[in-house]
Amino acid sequence: MRATEVIDEIKHLPPAEQAEVIRFAIGLARDRQLSGEELGQLADQLAKSEDPAEIARLRSAMTRGFYGA
Repeated sequence: MRATEVIDEIKHLPPAEQAEVIRFAIGLARDRQLSGEELGQLADQLAKSEDPAEIARLRSAMTRGFYGA
């Protein structure tokens, strides 16, 4: 099954089940390590950013992405 098919199925779920899927996806994203390419993209965004809040968010994402949960 392709991601687009999964997304289409999620759109048709009742709101409570959509919320469960969202919680699962957030937890999955929070716990997984990022690839070198993904970390590089975050580093590029960090180098270009001038917004202190965005810089803090990117640093946090890089740390979580490097070490995992």
